[in-house]
Amino acid sequence: MTESPRPLNDDELKEWQARLKEANRYNIFCHCRHCGEEWVDSFTDAPCKSCGSRDVEYIACWQFPDG
Repeated sequence: MTESPRPLNDDELKEWQARLKEANRYNIFCHCRHCGEEWVDSFTDAPCKSCGSRDVEYIACWQFPDG
């Protein structure tokens, strides 16, 4: 049986969120499902830079190993 991790305290949560925000900076691959445009951004709520659609898929590039 595996043990569940303990919840983060407020300071740990803030540090984790700051590190995640830094990891995402210029590292979110975006694909517009409406027009097919692709770009890299820092946010997972950015509308399409080409057509303005909000139907965008976001993938954090840092989740995948290089190579």
